[in-house]
Amino acid sequence: MRGRKPEMATDRNALDAVINAPAWLSKHAKAEWRRVMPDLTKRRILTAADLGSLESYCIAIGQVRDMESLISKDGHVVETSRGLRAHPAVRIQSDAMTRARLLAAELGLTPVSRSRPAIRDDENEDDLSFLDR
Repeated sequence: MRGRKPEMATDRNALDAVINAPAWLSKHAKAEWRRVMPDLTKRRILTAADLGSLESYCIAIGQVRDMESLISKDGHVVETSRGLRAHPAVRIQSDAMTRARLLAAELGLTPVSRSRPAIRDDENEDDLSFLDR
């Protein structure tokens, strides 16, 4: 990825209570939701508008784990009418890992994104005096 990512900052409209995972999420996706939601709430960076991204992240993590189960059971290579081929779950898992990594960075769940937290100074947010110069 190119360029510098914007720094994570607290938000005045941040959720202040842990929300339960949607009932329709898979078992692994719900487990990930329960793992990360308390931290995101505590850091005050997650708003209601971000819940869709969190859902997508948890779905991707759930898919990674589901595909790993299939690959562990069947192996990385399967026999087809055209000979040995990569298990279809390998590509699905790889795509889900990519989505999860990108969404994790957006949500501040990676070491790099956590290493540059910034606290927004809401008291001076409406101060536009710098424009008078």
